[in-house]
Amino acid sequence: MVICALVLVGCGTGDDAVRQGDSFEFVSPGGQTAIFYDPPDSRGQVGELMGPDLLDDTATIRLSDFAGQVVVINVWGSWCGPCRGEAPALEQVYEQTKDSGVAFLGIDFRDRKQSGRDFVTDRGVTYPSIYDYDGRTLATLTTPTSVVPTTVVLDRRHRAAAVYLRAITADELRQRVERIAAEP
Repeated sequence: MVICALVLVGCGTGDDAVRQGDSFEFVSPGGQTAIFYDPPDSRGQVGELMGPDLLDDTATIRLSDFAGQVVVINVWGSWCGPCRGEAPALEQVYEQTKDSGVAFLGIDFRDRKQSGRDFVTDRGVTYPSIYDYDGRTLATLTTPTSVVPTTVVLDRRHRAAAVYLRAITADELRQRVERIAAEP
């Protein structure tokens, strides 16, 4: 997997990887590629994500559409080899956890819209994706924009609980998601 130099959007300073005031501002401590925020009261709130639905030109998807749910956000592009590799794992975990109050949301980044649509269709991805060519939605999330794939797991209050700056396996994602979904 090739990871470009990290370009951080809206980062805070210091060594706090999650909280700058009451909001989530991403900082990767020591170049880690898997960061977990525990206990839950140490988590910061992400901004209100929103953007156009990749498959429906007339619809907008908002993070608030998933109120009260754990949300797994995956940043991907059809041009990204690791994204193609992890797509089946993400779909598998989505199918296994959606009945326990877990939602998945893709962010298709720096992609031609038709290429993104073909990616979703060809790989049988059934959860929604925001089309985000220019990175405006991603900037709200404040994660590195040059690390694709990135997966962020939000708890039911939409606070960042885990960030993966790499491709993820079904087993590691399912374990983390189930743990977060079981939180009070």
